[in-house]
Amino acid sequence: MSSTLTRYKAEFRCINESCASVYDLNEVVYECKKCGSLLEVSHDLDALREKSGQEWRDLFDSRFRSVQFPNTSGIWNKREWVLPHADNSEIVSSGEGLSHLFSSDRFTKDLGLGGLWIKQCGISHTGSFKDLGMTVLLTQVRHMLNQGVPIRAVACASSGDTSAALASYAAKAGIPAIIFLPAGKVSQAQLIQPVSNGAQVIALETDFDGCMKIVKEVTKEAGIYLANSMNSLRIEGQKTIAPEILQQLEWEVPDWVIIPGGNLGNVSALGAGFEMAEKLGLIRKRPRIVLAQAENANPLYLSYLKNFQEFAAMDAKPTLASAIQIGNPVSVQKAIKTLKSFNGIVEQAGEEELSDAAARADLYGLYNDPHTGVALAALYKLLAKGTIHKGEKVVVVSTAHGLKFTEFKLKFHEGKIAGTDPKLANQIRSCRPETGPVMDEIAKFLQGRAKIS
Repeated sequence: MSSTLTRYKAEFRCINESCASVYDLNEVVYECKKCGSLLEVSHDLDALREKSGQEWRDLFDSRFRSVQFPNTSGIWNKREWVLPHADNSEIVSSGEGLSHLFSSDRFTKDLGLGGLWIKQCGISHTGSFKDLGMTVLLTQVRHMLNQGVPIRAVACASSGDTSAALASYAAKAGIPAIIFLPAGKVSQAQLIQPVSNGAQVIALETDFDGCMKIVKEVTKEAGIYLANSMNSLRIEGQKTIAPEILQQLEWEVPDWVIIPGGNLGNVSALGAGFEMAEKLGLIRKRPRIVLAQAENANPLYLSYLKNFQEFAAMDAKPTLASAIQIGNPVSVQKAIKTLKSFNGIVEQAGEEELSDAAARADLYGLYNDPHTGVALAALYKLLAKGTIHKGEKVVVVSTAHGLKFTEFKLKFHEGKIAGTDPKLANQIRSCRPETGPVMDEIAKFLQGRAKIS
């Protein structure tokens, strides 16, 4: 049965307001043909305003946690805001979204906040938030194929998570996938995912930015479709994180949302979601947005220090937050536009800061990847500076599952990351199978926990 919502319309629109060129979503286009700016997916807000803000809230709430396809997905239960023209039979979904909004009263109290939530976007099919965008992109590819657009394969450059998401969703749709990874710079867990899903994985002796340069050239070939966030279809799925957070907070807007950033598609995605919720009357104010970068890959942070008057790409240095080790982010102009609109700021985190931040939060029941560590470190620093005030409500976006970064966790607790707090390292203790030595180890453990507290 068709679920095409014919009264709603979406199209590509140039983000350059002085240009504002539009293109059909079935057209293979990633940048404006007239001015070269990036594109965004633009929706007919007048048609969407036929429902009041309360009617949209009620509709989305009625679909939340549904067992009926496609509402089993946190993206497709908001399909009018995403790809309204997609037929049910074209949707490529693995139940993505609907991720947990983790909270800990003890963690919140210890930081002196009025509320603290960690949006666990990594609790998804392939273990990262990239699933949320890839379900939309592959659905549109399937729709384009049905419309006779000749697509032979989908391709991406990746620092790990994008490749896993693309390979999985492409395999589900039966579409060949081509992956470019920087050799030796992704975790083993990330590397084996696209291999297992049958993608053609090509390791290049370069960094992510070098891989991105190659995939942009490759996708100029007819029939090879770009799946990186430069393709704004990816943003459409990721933007649903914003209204989903609002739903889980009973439509109360947090004071701050902190997002780790590398290629910078996610900050513009969440911004688009909050902006759409405001324009359609679901909320009456916006949160402030913090973009958190690793100090070793911080071109936007350096631009922020100059009030975004200029932006310079950089050669990103190695960082434990490998997925955001990007020195020339393709979505930088979208990100800057979003941050200006949301009175946003940019903060950075060093290697020891992101490692300690992840480990400290783990002691409240989390299991953080290093990128979430970057966002948490930004939170701690902004609290210390007084930028984020005591009593305010904060959502931190976690982009991947910690299980994809086992090497990072092992190195930390084995004391192999220079400069980190040794009190946070929790080494495995060897002991003779005798009550006395065992009780001695227990006493040391309890004394150590008291010192951390």
